[in-house]
Amino acid sequence: MSAQTQQPPAAWKAAKPFVNGGLSGMMATCIIQPIDMVKVRIQLGAKGGPLAVGAEIARKEGIGALYRGLSAGLLRQATYTTTRLGVFNVMSEELKARNNGKNLPLWQKAVAGLSAGGIGALVGSPADLTLIRMQADSTLPVEQRRNYKGVGDAFIRIVREDGVAGLFRGAAPTVVRAMSLNMGMLASNDQAKEMIEAAGFEKGGSAAVLGGAFIAGFLASAFSLPFDFIKTRLQKMTPNPDGSMPYKGPIDCAIQTLKNEGPLKFYTGFPTYCIRIAPHVVFTLVFVDMLPKLQKPFGL
Repeated sequence: MSAQTQQPPAAWKAAKPFVNGGLSGMMATCIIQPIDMVKVRIQLGAKGGPLAVGAEIARKEGIGALYRGLSAGLLRQATYTTTRLGVFNVMSEELKARNNGKNLPLWQKAVAGLSAGGIGALVGSPADLTLIRMQADSTLPVEQRRNYKGVGDAFIRIVREDGVAGLFRGAAPTVVRAMSLNMGMLASNDQAKEMIEAAGFEKGGSAAVLGGAFIAGFLASAFSLPFDFIKTRLQKMTPNPDGSMPYKGPIDCAIQTLKNEGPLKFYTGFPTYCIRIAPHVVFTLVFVDMLPKLQKPFGL
């Protein structure tokens, strides 16, 4: 049989962008998980820099503690990243077909990124909630710890205690943040690769892939941090002396912060945030480019 007639099955062709997207996110998570664990501990009040906090976790709880919640993290990628990268690929290909195969304008890439991020975040919200609870559990007083046995146990207990709706607690700000992150990540990655290739570098070569991934990592952090900042403020706010809450909602929080503290306040902690977000973006995009090349010799 000639190479021309060896076409991959239609079902695999349709599933491929989703499968490769999910695998790429899961591979990146295996590398980044200890950094994510340290980030959560710092957000929950651990003192010291990232290296000091990581060393303290390893000393007191063992190296394995840095990978606590990995099962939930992998499940999150299997849902969230499978969906967002798959949807983005499908939308991009459809838009390109309507554009006679030409490269998409940046605004269409941005719309595809926004849509893919929102849909992916909604699908991945239950796993995201489970991951945060599992990572935070050991920081609670002993009598308040949930002591989940694993991601399955966490899911069952959350549904039993809070109902199915409990799996989507905090989903709205998570979706908004994911939309901004994926617009910055996916649209800028495609745009940057096209610009690098137009400058004379090999199409699909390592310079274009790595250059696009690093630019996407930075812009994903820059676009999403203001929304992450607002989400964190709302989650941590406590009642005023008169019983009222400092902010009525995310829009009120954004307006008050801008008015009282200026626009740069939204980028508090940007270096630390970028160190957490950018590597995962870079590894994910590198893997999502690499996997089809590895699958090609097998006719996939």
